[in-house]
Amino acid sequence: MKIHLVDGTYELFRSHFGAPPKKAPNGLEIGATLGLVRSMMLLLNDPEVTHVAVAFDHVIESFRNKMYDGYKSSEGVDPVILNQFELAEKMVSALGLVVWSMVKFEADDAIATAVERFKKVKSVEQVVICSVDKDLTQMVDGKRVICWDRRREILLDEKGVVEKFGVDPESIPDYLALVGDSADGYPGIQGWGAKSTATVLAKFKHIESIPKDPKKLPLGLGRATTLVENLQANYDDALLFRELSTLRKDVPLKETLNDLKWQGAHPRLKKLCHELGDERIPERITKWR
Repeated sequence: MKIHLVDGTYELFRSHFGAPPKKAPNGLEIGATLGLVRSMMLLLNDPEVTHVAVAFDHVIESFRNKMYDGYKSSEGVDPVILNQFELAEKMVSALGLVVWSMVKFEADDAIATAVERFKKVKSVEQVVICSVDKDLTQMVDGKRVICWDRRREILLDEKGVVEKFGVDPESIPDYLALVGDSADGYPGIQGWGAKSTATVLAKFKHIESIPKDPKKLPLGLGRATTLVENLQANYDDALLFRELSTLRKDVPLKETLNDLKWQGAHPRLKKLCHELGDERIPERITKWR
Protein backbone atom coordinates (compact mmCIF):
# COMPACT_ATOMS: atom_id res chain seq x y z
CA MET A 1 0.00 0.00 0.00
CA LYS A 2 0.90 3.66 -0.31
CA ILE A 3 0.40 6.31 2.33
CA HIS A 4 -0.37 9.87 1.23
CA LEU A 5 0.51 12.61 3.71
CA VAL A 6 -0.97 15.92 2.64
CA ASP A 7 0.26 19.39 3.57
CA GLY A 8 -3.19 20.87 4.21
CA THR A 9 -1.84 24.37 4.83
CA TYR A 10 -0.22 24.44 1.40
CA GLU A 11 -3.35 23.00 -0.21
CA LEU A 12 -5.53 25.66 1.43
CA PHE A 13 -3.25 28.48 0.26
CA ARG A 14 -3.12 26.93 -3.21
CA SER A 15 -6.91 26.85 -3.34
CA HIS A 16 -7.11 30.41 -2.01
CA PHE A 17 -5.13 31.65 -4.99
CA GLY A 18 -6.49 29.16 -7.52
CA ALA A 19 -10.13 28.42 -6.77
CA PRO A 20 -12.93 30.90 -7.54
CA PRO A 21 -14.14 32.93 -4.55
CA LYS A 22 -17.46 31.96 -3.02
CA LYS A 23 -19.44 33.17 -0.04
CA ALA A 24 -21.56 31.05 2.29
CA PRO A 25 -25.11 32.18 3.06
CA ASN A 26 -23.78 33.80 6.25
CA GLY A 27 -21.37 35.93 4.21
CA LEU A 28 -18.18 34.02 5.08
CA GLU A 29 -15.71 33.57 2.21
CA ILE A 30 -15.33 29.81 1.68
CA GLY A 31 -13.79 29.51 -1.80
CA ALA A 32 -10.43 28.18 -0.57
CA THR A 33 -12.11 25.61 1.67
CA LEU A 34 -14.32 24.26 -1.10
CA GLY A 35 -11.34 24.19 -3.45
CA LEU A 36 -9.38 22.18 -0.88
CA VAL A 37 -12.22 19.68 -0.44
CA ARG A 38 -12.52 19.21 -4.20
CA SER A 39 -8.75 18.68 -4.36
CA MET A 40 -8.95 15.97 -1.69
CA MET A 41 -11.85 14.31 -3.53
CA LEU A 42 -9.76 14.27 -6.69
CA LEU A 43 -6.92 12.65 -4.77
CA LEU A 44 -9.26 9.99 -3.38
CA ASN A 45 -10.48 9.14 -6.86
CA ASP A 46 -7.08 7.54 -7.53
CA PRO A 47 -7.38 3.80 -6.78
CA GLU A 48 -3.83 3.82 -5.38
CA VAL A 49 -4.84 6.35 -2.71
CA THR A 50 -6.15 4.31 0.23
CA HIS A 51 -4.43 5.66 3.37
CA VAL A 52 -4.41 9.43 3.85
CA ALA A 53 -3.76 12.04 6.54
CA VAL A 54 -3.90 15.82 6.19
CA ALA A 55 -1.82 18.10 8.42
CA PHE A 56 -2.72 21.74 9.07
CA ASP A 57 -1.05 24.64 10.83
CA HIS A 58 -4.10 25.29 13.01
CA VAL A 59 -2.23 28.42 14.06
CA ILE A 60 0.67 29.50 11.88
CA GLU A 61 2.88 30.25 14.90
CA SER A 62 4.80 27.36 16.50
CA PHE A 63 7.60 26.70 18.98
CA ARG A 64 10.03 28.03 16.36
CA ASN A 65 8.72 31.58 16.82
CA LYS A 66 10.20 31.53 20.34
CA MET A 67 13.56 30.52 18.89
CA TYR A 68 13.75 33.27 16.26
CA ASP A 69 11.78 36.53 16.15
CA GLY A 70 11.73 36.70 12.37
CA TYR A 71 10.22 33.25 11.87
CA LYS A 72 7.03 33.08 9.80
CA SER A 73 3.81 34.04 11.55
CA SER A 74 0.23 34.95 10.76
CA GLU A 75 1.16 38.61 10.56
CA GLY A 76 0.38 39.91 7.09
CA VAL A 77 -1.56 36.81 6.03
CA ASP A 78 -4.87 37.65 4.36
CA PRO A 79 -7.67 37.30 6.96
CA VAL A 80 -9.81 35.74 4.22
CA ILE A 81 -7.63 32.65 4.33
CA LEU A 82 -6.86 32.74 8.05
CA ASN A 83 -10.57 32.66 8.78
CA GLN A 84 -10.97 29.43 6.79
CA PHE A 85 -8.46 27.21 8.59
CA GLU A 86 -10.90 25.90 11.19
CA LEU A 87 -13.63 25.33 8.61
CA ALA A 88 -11.18 23.60 6.26
CA GLU A 89 -10.13 21.17 9.00
CA LYS A 90 -13.78 20.47 9.84
CA MET A 91 -14.65 19.80 6.19
CA VAL A 92 -11.66 17.53 5.54
CA SER A 93 -12.46 15.58 8.71
CA ALA A 94 -16.09 15.23 7.58
CA LEU A 95 -14.78 13.91 4.28
CA GLY A 96 -13.47 11.02 6.35
CA LEU A 97 -9.77 11.87 6.36
CA VAL A 98 -7.48 11.94 9.37
CA VAL A 99 -6.70 15.56 10.27
CA TRP A 100 -3.70 16.66 12.30
CA SER A 101 -4.23 20.21 13.62
CA MET A 102 -0.90 21.59 14.78
CA VAL A 103 -0.58 24.29 17.42
CA LYS A 104 2.78 23.81 19.18
CA PHE A 105 4.33 22.04 16.21
CA GLU A 106 3.92 22.68 12.47
CA ALA A 107 2.15 20.62 9.83
CA ASP A 108 5.55 19.66 8.43
CA ASP A 109 6.54 18.19 11.81
CA ALA A 110 3.42 16.04 11.87
CA ILE A 111 4.19 14.77 8.38
CA ALA A 112 7.83 14.10 9.29
CA THR A 113 6.74 12.15 12.37
CA ALA A 114 4.31 10.09 10.32
CA VAL A 115 6.96 9.39 7.68
CA GLU A 116 9.40 8.19 10.32
CA ARG A 117 6.76 5.95 11.88
CA PHE A 118 5.08 4.41 8.85
CA LYS A 119 7.98 4.00 6.41
CA LYS A 120 9.26 1.18 8.62
CA VAL A 121 6.06 -0.84 8.28
CA LYS A 122 6.57 -3.79 5.92
CA SER A 123 3.16 -3.48 4.29
CA VAL A 124 3.90 0.15 3.31
CA GLU A 125 5.32 0.17 -0.19
CA GLN A 126 5.76 3.94 -0.39
CA VAL A 127 5.07 7.12 1.56
CA VAL A 128 4.02 10.03 -0.65
CA ILE A 129 4.38 13.53 0.81
CA CYS A 130 1.94 15.79 -1.01
CA SER A 131 3.67 19.16 -0.70
CA VAL A 132 6.08 21.52 -2.42
CA ASP A 133 7.69 22.63 0.86
CA LYS A 134 11.47 22.49 0.60
CA ASP A 135 11.74 21.50 4.28
CA LEU A 136 9.95 18.22 3.60
CA THR A 137 12.53 17.06 1.05
CA GLN A 138 14.77 16.18 4.01
CA MET A 139 12.41 13.25 4.62
CA VAL A 140 12.86 11.74 1.15
CA ASP A 141 14.38 8.28 1.29
CA GLY A 142 15.32 6.50 -1.93
CA LYS A 143 12.08 5.75 -3.75
CA ARG A 144 10.35 4.65 -0.56
CA VAL A 145 9.58 8.20 0.61
CA ILE A 146 8.97 10.79 -2.10
CA CYS A 147 7.55 14.29 -2.46
CA TRP A 148 4.76 14.96 -4.94
CA ASP A 149 3.90 18.35 -6.38
CA ARG A 150 0.31 17.59 -7.38
CA ARG A 151 -0.18 20.85 -9.27
CA ARG A 152 2.77 20.36 -11.60
CA GLU A 153 2.76 16.54 -11.44
CA ILE A 154 6.39 16.40 -10.30
CA LEU A 155 7.69 13.52 -8.19
CA LEU A 156 10.92 13.91 -6.21
CA ASP A 157 12.69 10.78 -5.05
CA GLU A 158 16.18 10.89 -3.54
CA LYS A 159 17.82 11.23 -6.95
CA GLY A 160 15.39 14.04 -7.78
CA VAL A 161 16.28 15.93 -4.59
CA VAL A 162 19.96 15.75 -5.49
CA GLU A 163 19.24 16.94 -9.02
CA LYS A 164 17.15 19.87 -7.75
CA PHE A 165 19.24 21.07 -4.81
CA GLY A 166 22.64 19.51 -5.42
CA VAL A 167 22.67 17.80 -2.01
CA ASP A 168 21.32 14.63 -0.41
CA PRO A 169 18.11 14.85 1.65
CA GLU A 170 20.11 14.60 4.90
CA SER A 171 21.85 17.89 4.00
CA ILE A 172 18.68 19.85 3.24
CA PRO A 173 18.50 21.49 6.71
CA ASP A 174 22.14 22.61 6.36
CA TYR A 175 21.46 23.83 2.82
CA LEU A 176 18.43 25.89 3.88
CA ALA A 177 20.33 27.27 6.88
CA LEU A 178 23.08 28.64 4.64
CA VAL A 179 20.97 29.73 1.67
CA GLY A 180 18.05 30.97 3.76
CA ASP A 181 14.33 30.36 3.36
CA SER A 182 12.20 33.44 2.73
CA ALA A 183 9.01 31.42 3.17
CA ASP A 184 10.01 30.61 6.76
CA GLY A 185 11.51 34.03 7.47
CA TYR A 186 15.21 33.44 8.03
CA PRO A 187 17.88 34.99 5.77
CA GLY A 188 20.68 32.44 5.65
CA ILE A 189 24.34 33.43 5.68
CA GLN A 190 25.53 36.29 3.50
CA GLY A 191 27.23 35.17 0.31
CA TRP A 192 26.11 31.55 0.52
CA GLY A 193 24.11 31.18 -2.67
CA ALA A 194 22.43 28.02 -3.90
CA LYS A 195 25.24 26.95 -6.21
CA SER A 196 28.19 27.47 -3.86
CA THR A 197 26.28 25.96 -0.93
CA ALA A 198 25.43 22.86 -2.94
CA THR A 199 29.04 22.51 -4.08
CA VAL A 200 30.34 22.68 -0.53
CA LEU A 201 27.69 20.49 1.12
CA ALA A 202 27.86 17.86 -1.62
CA LYS A 203 31.35 17.20 -0.30
CA PHE A 204 31.08 17.98 3.43
CA LYS A 205 27.37 17.17 4.12
CA HIS A 206 26.93 19.29 7.27
CA ILE A 207 27.89 22.75 8.56
CA GLU A 208 30.21 21.39 11.28
CA SER A 209 32.25 19.53 8.66
CA ILE A 210 32.96 22.60 6.50
CA PRO A 211 36.69 23.33 6.87
CA LYS A 212 37.87 26.68 8.22
CA ASP A 213 40.70 26.57 5.70
CA PRO A 214 39.28 28.05 2.46
CA LYS A 215 41.85 26.14 0.41
CA LYS A 216 40.00 22.94 1.26
CA LEU A 217 36.73 24.11 -0.24
CA PRO A 218 35.99 23.02 -3.85
CA LEU A 219 35.71 26.66 -4.96
CA GLY A 220 37.97 29.45 -6.15
CA LEU A 221 40.17 30.71 -3.31
CA GLY A 222 38.71 34.23 -3.27
CA ARG A 223 35.14 32.98 -3.16
CA ALA A 224 35.96 30.28 -0.63
CA THR A 225 37.71 32.79 1.65
CA THR A 226 34.68 35.08 1.70
CA LEU A 227 32.30 32.23 2.42
CA VAL A 228 34.41 30.83 5.26
CA GLU A 229 34.77 34.28 6.83
CA ASN A 230 31.03 34.92 6.63
CA LEU A 231 30.20 31.51 8.05
CA GLN A 232 32.60 31.84 10.97
CA ALA A 233 31.32 35.33 11.77
CA ASN A 234 27.73 34.06 11.81
CA TYR A 235 28.26 30.49 12.93
CA ASP A 236 25.71 30.53 15.74
CA ASP A 237 23.09 31.92 13.35
CA ALA A 238 23.84 29.13 10.87
CA LEU A 239 23.26 26.49 13.54
CA LEU A 240 20.06 28.24 14.67
CA PHE A 241 18.73 28.41 11.12
CA ARG A 242 19.48 24.71 10.69
CA GLU A 243 17.56 23.93 13.86
CA LEU A 244 14.64 25.95 12.51
CA SER A 245 14.66 23.99 9.26
CA THR A 246 15.10 20.56 10.86
CA LEU A 247 11.74 18.85 11.14
CA ARG A 248 10.68 17.30 14.43
CA LYS A 249 9.82 13.61 14.46
CA ASP A 250 8.32 13.42 17.94
CA VAL A 251 4.85 14.89 17.39
CA PRO A 252 2.37 12.89 19.53
CA LEU A 253 0.21 11.42 16.76
CA LYS A 254 -2.24 8.86 18.10
CA GLU A 255 -3.37 7.31 14.81
CA THR A 256 -2.32 3.86 13.69
CA LEU A 257 -1.79 2.84 10.10
CA ASN A 258 -5.27 1.36 9.99
CA ASP A 259 -6.76 4.67 11.14
CA LEU A 260 -5.39 6.30 7.98
CA LYS A 261 -7.45 4.04 5.70
CA TRP A 262 -10.19 6.04 4.01
CA GLN A 263 -13.55 4.42 4.78
CA GLY A 264 -15.72 7.05 3.11
CA ALA A 265 -17.22 10.41 4.01
CA HIS A 266 -19.20 11.00 7.21
CA PRO A 267 -22.91 11.90 6.93
CA ARG A 268 -22.15 15.23 8.64
CA LEU A 269 -20.47 16.37 5.42
CA LYS A 270 -23.91 16.74 3.83
CA LYS A 271 -25.05 19.04 6.65
CA LEU A 272 -21.87 21.13 6.43
CA CYS A 273 -22.16 21.49 2.67
CA HIS A 274 -25.82 22.50 3.01
CA GLU A 275 -24.84 25.18 5.53
CA LEU A 276 -22.20 26.45 3.11
CA GLY A 277 -24.64 26.52 0.21
CA ASP A 278 -22.86 23.85 -1.87
CA GLU A 279 -24.98 20.78 -2.61
CA ARG A 280 -22.75 19.52 -5.41
CA ILE A 281 -19.91 18.14 -3.29
CA PRO A 282 -22.02 15.38 -1.63
CA GLU A 283 -23.31 14.34 -5.05
CA ARG A 284 -19.76 13.62 -6.15
CA ILE A 285 -18.79 11.52 -3.13
CA THR A 286 -18.39 7.91 -4.20
CA LYS A 287 -18.20 6.31 -0.74
CA TRP A 288 -20.03 6.98 2.52
CA ARG A 289 -19.70 5.49 5.99
